[in-house]
Amino acid sequence: MGEDPFGNFCRQEMGRLGVFSTYVKTVADIPTPVAFCEIFPPDDFPLYFYRFPSAPDLKITPEDIPEQAVEDARILWLTVTGLCQEPSRSAHRRALDIRERKEHTILDLDFRDSFWNSREEAHEAVAEILPKVTVAVGNKEECEVAVGETEPERAALALLDAGVQLAVVKQGPKGTLAMTRDERVEVPPTPISVTNGLGAGDAFGGSLCHGLLEGWSLADTIRAASNAGALVATRLECSTAMPSEPELFSMMSKHADIVATESRRTGTATEEHR
Repeated sequence: MGEDPFGNFCRQEMGRLGVFSTYVKTVADIPTPVAFCEIFPPDDFPLYFYRFPSAPDLKITPEDIPEQAVEDARILWLTVTGLCQEPSRSAHRRALDIRERKEHTILDLDFRDSFWNSREEAHEAVAEILPKVTVAVGNKEECEVAVGETEPERAALALLDAGVQLAVVKQGPKGTLAMTRDERVEVPPTPISVTNGLGAGDAFGGSLCHGLLEGWSLADTIRAASNAGALVATRLECSTAMPSEPELFSMMSKHADIVATESRRTGTATEEHR
């Protein structure tokens, strides 16, 4: 982050929310960036990024990487945005080399068109590192950039062919598809009234990490991630809207009851995952 009042606020807020800032680098002469979100429920939430001429997070260098922490971490989460400029791109490559494809090395396919010169450039950068990660997570557009596929099953298979062990394709109102070489899980969307889509992906990712670390089944992990994203989408805020575990379990239970009721109504069977 930048050496500015907003950067200082962000660091303090991280601490208040229980996030360690030990490895947060401060960059002089570049302001801490901001983003604005317009809200047009249920499914249009355009984002406007102010990251000019660059942003502090893109100034991280290979030398800044805390090698032991990267090697020892139970989860390493990287984003495609971090590949859009140097020296950040080289820093991400360095982290992946240190990691040596250890379990739970996750790439968020998070693609923002305005950060790249072209989709082709983004595709090449992603294709280079997919063999070095074990999990890839993205929506259909992001999968198209990564592997040239938008149809969920073909996209998931293409990600697996590229080298990942778990491919998670988010389909918005159509739910989520997750695939490994041996397992296929499809979770329907959680019925909600959408307030703001900003932060839903972060909640999904956080819950995904939680499920992986806890050793939950793939079905339970994806169901929890879907519910976490849905819960945040019902709230106006972002970082302060993230659900606690009890809130998440309560929503999952409520959603399971709704699904069971619909199944009885339509005469279909629903498998309960607990």
